Amino acid sequence: MFVWIFHRISGVLLIFLIGFQLFTGFFQASASSSGLVKTVADLHKHATINCVMVFLVIFHALYGVRTLLMDLGVKAEKLLFWVCTVLGLVLFAVFLVLFLTLVRA
Repeated sequence: MFVWIFHRISGVLLIFLIGFQLFTGFFQASASSSGLVKTVADLHKHATINCVMVFLVIFHALYGVRTLLMDLGVKAEKLLFWVCTVLGLVLFAVFLVLFLTLVRA
């Protein structure tokens, strides 16, 4: 039940976050020196928003693969949940290490 709810909520959040990233990305190319334009352009590079988006993409994708495997007849629901969860945590930890050492340095 958790995976079902998380998958739906993460999908809706991803729609809004990707739209937000696209919207703020337009302000990156603006030649305006307005304070509002600079503030919105800075939101595009906000570390927390980017980390949340990567977290949601990783788990949304893995739980989607889990759902597809269950639809194809794999009966090990709990094993699939734990494999996807642990794999997602490892992938997100690798992302955080790379992000904090390479991008934010």
